[in-house]
Amino acid sequence: MTALFEHSPWVEERADARPASGDRHADLMAVLHSATREEQLALIRAHPELAGKAAIDRNLTDASAAEQASAGLDRLTPDEYAAFHRLNAAYRARFDFPFIICVRLTDKADILAAMERRLTHDRETEIAAALEQIGEIVRLRLEDKA
Repeated sequence: MTALFEHSPWVEERADARPASGDRHADLMAVLHSATREEQLALIRAHPELAGKAAIDRNLTDASAAEQASAGLDRLTPDEYAAFHRLNAAYRARFDFPFIICVRLTDKADILAAMERRLTHDRETEIAAALEQIGEIVRLRLEDKA
């Protein structure tokens, strides 16, 4: 079974403990948005870097591996890999968590452009962006299960 949230079963567990609204995605996102900032950051940090060490070592969850492959991140040129490595490092140094984007809705060129653009944001903006992107990832994973 594919986990909806990377290494964070607590989101689904909390949603299951609440009355359901009939909209599973909304229920899950309500849990995420009501979580503490520390819990939100732990969830964000549970995500792998794009085209990072986990991908190279093949330590991604099945869902993450398939999602990264869908955007071509398993087929990078040496220059593209170097760009991802540089931007991942800059992003993590600036925000202390990995860059998150719903790769199934974009491609590697647009991901690199988004990384460059989002490096100019402040930390609160990027936390909000990461949570929004996690919501998109979960929405697509829910659709896959349907």
